[in-house]
Amino acid sequence: MSAFDLIIVGAGPAGYVGAIRAAQLGLKTALVERAELGGVCLNWGCIPTKSLLHSADVLRACRAAADAGIQVQGVVPDLEKIVSSSRGAVERLTGGVRQLLRKNKVTVHAGHARLRGAGQVEVESPDGSRLRLSAPHVVLATGARPRRLVGLEQVTPARVWDYRDAVAPTALPESLLIVGAGAIGMEFASFYAAMGTRVHVCEARERVLPQEDEDISAFVHAAFVRDGIDVRLNCRVDGARDGAQGVALRLTQDGREDAITVERVLVSVGVTGNAEDIGLESVPEVRVADGFLATDALGATGVPGLYAVGDLAGAPWLAHKASHQAVACVEAIAGLPSAHAPKAEDIPACTFCHPQVASVGLTEKQARERGHPVRIGRFSFAGNGKAVATGLGEGLVKTVFDQDTGALLGAHLVGDGVSELIAAFAIAREAESTETELMRVAFPHPTLSEALHESVLAAFGRALHA
Repeated sequence: MSAFDLIIVGAGPAGYVGAIRAAQLGLKTALVERAELGGVCLNWGCIPTKSLLHSADVLRACRAAADAGIQVQGVVPDLEKIVSSSRGAVERLTGGVRQLLRKNKVTVHAGHARLRGAGQVEVESPDGSRLRLSAPHVVLATGARPRRLVGLEQVTPARVWDYRDAVAPTALPESLLIVGAGAIGMEFASFYAAMGTRVHVCEARERVLPQEDEDISAFVHAAFVRDGIDVRLNCRVDGARDGAQGVALRLTQDGREDAITVERVLVSVGVTGNAEDIGLESVPEVRVADGFLATDALGATGVPGLYAVGDLAGAPWLAHKASHQAVACVEAIAGLPSAHAPKAEDIPACTFCHPQVASVGLTEKQARERGHPVRIGRFSFAGNGKAVATGLGEGLVKTVFDQDTGALLGAHLVGDGVSELIAAFAIAREAESTETELMRVAFPHPTLSEALHESVLAAFGRALHA
């Protein structure tokens, strides 16, 4: 039996960050991981996909170089090199995580962890040996996995992809159906379309990126159509089988049936928590729904000494939410009165498709449904000097304010580079800034950030370049 102050199960963005913070606070900490340090995000999600999407952006820039007066010939994507580059980025960062854990004297155990009662964790190592760990506090950070799509059981498994398959392809499919137009589906649609794959997107709801503001969803939909992507809304998969040319599928869209055959199908219809086989039967008081554990904002499950953070604790399923919640959880365990986990609506979200999307706070529809009298500001990249001078293309900044208080209720951006801009509005919400402070800020010229300022001005009838 090895005794610790804290045991964290899972070394993804929640687990390893929480472990580092715990060590900084003087807690003797053990971290257990059954697969790779960094979790899905670093190894199979956030990081490798951004490397792939960067390659796609470079490819688009080369194809459009003539517009900037640069002649580029023979532009051909090298898939093997593109994937190799993404895996190299993963290796460098996982090595960095390992070094950080060692530097902070976190004890790392490789193996599958299971709860064995209050404060007891059993670790089954890859060689089958077992080790018991004990601590007054145990944090579960086991993450989530893709949901399965019913109806594809009869298809050859190699023809049905999830994100792990899509992030490390050995060959480009000639055609690809992506089921689900959320962030993951739209990012892969952008990548494969840029590589030359004929991409179809099937979304059961009435718009792409349904979690985003309606104006932003419409903007992205139109951009995808211009890029030659076949987007089908109110569409579901009603059946699938192996065909001579690939996967033969029956789709129903707006009540009309259609048939389509593609080389591969990528399923991106959400996630479910990894709550199985981690010993929850030893703590029956824990509430589990659809694979996710019920917790408060700081990760407490209601069972003394047991916590859950990150994806396992439910939406939003974002790496930065996981890290911040884990830090807040550990600080609360350590007794810091300043422990604070941001509210879900204060956590910015970014989708790295083409064009990029970024948002924080309430959509216009949500604000109205909550009874806010709203003022809406919109500013197009067409009026932004940096965007025009550098050929960044189309974009939009939309801001939502409470008309009476001036509070920033939400901000919604679409266009190249907006993932780097949204933090300004996230800071404004955390600082409870009103339109007065935001309009007083001097934004540097010429930068894309000026579009943020103009959108705020536009909400109150003071736009200067629109």
